[in-house]
Amino acid sequence: MPVKKAPSSRSEGRSDGVVTLEQVAQRAGVSPSTVSRILNGTAIVSEAKKAAVDEAIRTLGFRPNPVARGLAGGRTMSVGVVTQRIASPFYGEALSGIEVALEAAGYVPLFVSGNWNEVDERKAIESLLSRRVDGVIVLAGRLSNQDLKSLLSSVPSLVVGRQPSGSGLFSFSFDNRAGARLATQHLIDLGHRRIALLQGDLIHEDAIERQSGYLDALSAAGITVDPRLIVQSDYTEAGGMLAVSHLLEREAGFSAIFSSNDQMAYGAMLGLSRRNLRVPDDVSVVGFDDLTMSRYTMPPLTTVRQSVYETGTQAATAMLALLQGAQPQVSLPAPELVLRESARRAAR
Repeated sequence: MPVKKAPSSRSEGRSDGVVTLEQVAQRAGVSPSTVSRILNGTAIVSEAKKAAVDEAIRTLGFRPNPVARGLAGGRTMSVGVVTQRIASPFYGEALSGIEVALEAAGYVPLFVSGNWNEVDERKAIESLLSRRVDGVIVLAGRLSNQDLKSLLSSVPSLVVGRQPSGSGLFSFSFDNRAGARLATQHLIDLGHRRIALLQGDLIHEDAIERQSGYLDALSAAGITVDPRLIVQSDYTEAGGMLAVSHLLEREAGFSAIFSSNDQMAYGAMLGLSRRNLRVPDDVSVVGFDDLTMSRYTMPPLTTVRQSVYETGTQAATAMLALLQGAQPQVSLPAPELVLRESARRAAR
């Protein structure tokens, strides 16, 4: 009579061929609850047991079910991330860093946009909470400290790019003031005295700090501030081009521009070109952020580097620490001036 084929270890106990947690436990010689705790990172076991479980997972091809893990451990293995504009190249780099770091730890990021609007931002946070995310990362934003504290009181949360005082939220931010001072001082060292500032909307904490760094550098050099050389814009390429038009219409005279972010600098350089002004021969331009595109503008943009991608990875790492009940440790690199070809010594 024909011999009935024994079921393989991959499909034993399940007709659909899906390997179960119980199969992993049996092969590793431990209990299913031990496997579950190892997967969730909460087990205190010997290295030998952990190695046996890891080997069983590899051999059997076991794939943890994040939904089941969430139900069993009270977690969904997801983290909500409130950005402001997903299409922004600045936020895009930060989100990439967050995504890589979270996924390496077995978490799935859920991205939503706040659109620099309090109503949208509140709706975004409430939507994430309704999906039972384990934690929330907020990149900058418009909601008040009190609103953030109230909305996020039920989950571990952190805010990046602003530091809400006394809100009970973990937060960290780049040293924007020092970076802006560095950029402006570079132009002063090149002999420029008429330095225009393209600043972001002062509703943003970083825009205020970058304005302060610009003013610090002028003051230290004994240069009188000319309000006509300061133009408020909106951190976009179109805003930078429009700001240059405003500067030229004021006929205040300038030989250099410090743009509070790279995106406005891109627009400013295009705006200068359309007025037959050459960068850096006629006007030197320095940006802030060191986005990837800044290496490929014509000419390549001198700028202040803040590692946006690393800011994202550190935000994710800090969130993982919060989820484990630990105090996050964040250490961002100091601002660094990246010299390229958009700034030159002032003509005498």
